[in-house]
Amino acid sequence: MILARVKGSIVSTSKNEKLVGYKLLIVEPIENDAPTGREILAVDGVGAGIGEKVIIACGSAARLGIDRNDAPVDAAIVGIVDEIQ
Repeated sequence: MILARVKGSIVSTSKNEKLVGYKLLIVEPIENDAPTGREILAVDGVGAGIGEKVIIACGSAARLGIDRNDAPVDAAIVGIVDEIQ
């Protein structure tokens, strides 16, 4: 899993039918509480908003994280971070 911050959203009026109803967000991975400078497109499975720190699952874990084993998903937001200690 990856820690990231939500940077923005993607609007797609035409997409795979298995993604209909899911919000697509741009996230930037964080390392040592600093942005990495790269961005990932992730399916939002938890209702995250712009500016929030989130937990990202990648690969087959992403599909499991949103209960869509048959969807073309490589990254999914599976948690919103409340606090880091």
